[in-house]
Amino acid sequence: MKIVDLKTELSSTTYPGRGIVVGKSEDGKHAVAAYWTMGRSAGSRNRVFVEDGDGIRTQAFNPALIAGDASLIIYSAVRIFKNKTIVTNGDQTDTIFEGLSKGLSFEQSLCSRKYEHDAPNYTPRISSILNFDSGKYDYALSILKSDAGNPENTLRFTYAYDNPVNGQGHYIHTYMGDGNPLPSFEGEPVKVKISGKIDEFADEIWNSLNEENKVSLFVRYIDIGSGKWDSRIINKNK
Repeated sequence: MKIVDLKTELSSTTYPGRGIVVGKSEDGKHAVAAYWTMGRSAGSRNRVFVEDGDGIRTQAFNPALIAGDASLIIYSAVRIFKNKTIVTNGDQTDTIFEGLSKGLSFEQSLCSRKYEHDAPNYTPRISSILNFDSGKYDYALSILKSDAGNPENTLRFTYAYDNPVNGQGHYIHTYMGDGNPLPSFEGEPVKVKISGKIDEFADEIWNSLNEENKVSLFVRYIDIGSGKWDSRIINKNK
């Protein structure tokens, strides 16, 4: 699989939906994770990222505008369990955390979940986990999506990367582009370049997302040796 310029990839569609990028910095010293939200409706756009302990969660920008199933809008997006960092696009963050605490694997933890119940879109659940052990680092990405020919059937894919390459990562997102209903992501995670320090990388993502539809962005660089991390949050609503 060829490596793709992330800026070009993000700029190629007005609505990739929620997205996750996980990889390794150019200097090889940091694990890199990014997660963003987008929205077409007032409800989806009515949110911000806020810090929550050593992770983050979504929060309504204007609580009076919350409508429908709040669990699809308000959730923990990032949590840490021991030497593992969990990043997802929904409340399956908690499912993974609880599964790990019971001795289940990342993949096993997600077996109790399926795609989101937002017919007719059936938004995929995308998840990632970054694993650290004695100066070593690996990561995995997951997508749970509906079977287009049989929406009651959940398709489950996990992609594990046990030897991350400096300056490279993988990008997975919820939609192939805009539409009605929204077309779910297809294929393997896209191999992308990761360049620059945390502020440069955050700016690259934020400035490449569609101006009208982007909502919030989270980026974290984690020192592979020490476990110390540095994060950035950018919210359109201020």
